[in-house]
Amino acid sequence: MKMVDMGTVVADPKIHLVKLSVGSETVESLMEWQSGKQAHGPDGLPRHVTRMWPRREAELLEGGSIYWVIQGLIQCRQRILRLDEVTRADGIRRCGIVLDPQILRTTTARKRPFQGWRYLAPADAPADLPQNRQDEDALPADLSAALADIGVL
Repeated sequence: MKMVDMGTVVADPKIHLVKLSVGSETVESLMEWQSGKQAHGPDGLPRHVTRMWPRREAELLEGGSIYWVIQGLIQCRQRILRLDEVTRADGIRRCGIVLDPQILRTTTARKRPFQGWRYLAPADAPADLPQNRQDEDALPADLSAALADIGVL
């Protein structure tokens, strides 16, 4: 267990998700998209709707996060709060991954393209940037990738 957000106790995560942030060019563009109404559910929280329901739901809900891949690099994460059933006009049941509105920047890690989402073991997840670096301007994607490849970031 660890303390976060003014004394809230969160379990050490058992598993995370990693997902491409399609259409995002930067962490800021992801933040901008999530600030719009189209990204929010009826409770006002951001969510990502996906066709597949994670089989490891219980493990995800023990402090797991979704790590966003932007421009081929994991650059940030959001804590997963819960999974909601979403049924759209086509009648197909989907999974709404309800997210903490706070987006935390991480050290960068190269990630090859893939479809959907994948599980990410906590040991393989990039570390959060320190709090005093959360508001820094991001490095250009190619420079950040090169630094990540040689282990500097």
